Amino acid sequence: MSIMTVEQLPPGTSGIISEILGDTTIRRRLMEMGVLPGSRLTLVKWAPLGDPAECLIRGYKLSLRRREAALITVDTKKGE
Repeated sequence: MSIMTVEQLPPGTSGIISEILGDTTIRRRLMEMGVLPGSRLTLVKWAPLGDPAECLIRGYKLSLRRREAALITVDTKKGE
């Protein structure tokens, strides 16, 4: 499967952000943090208790809550 949410990615997997779901407020907040469609995102790892996720995006590490990761879709075929 090439389109999935960040929450579904195995650690170490990269993809190109295709869409940010959710209401306007959360989409705007994520975009202000650099989560932009067309950007490469790599899921580095999940915290030991499963939340948050450490992601590499636009040259920096960003921690995302599981509920935020579920709103970001990535295309893993483009991320190879």
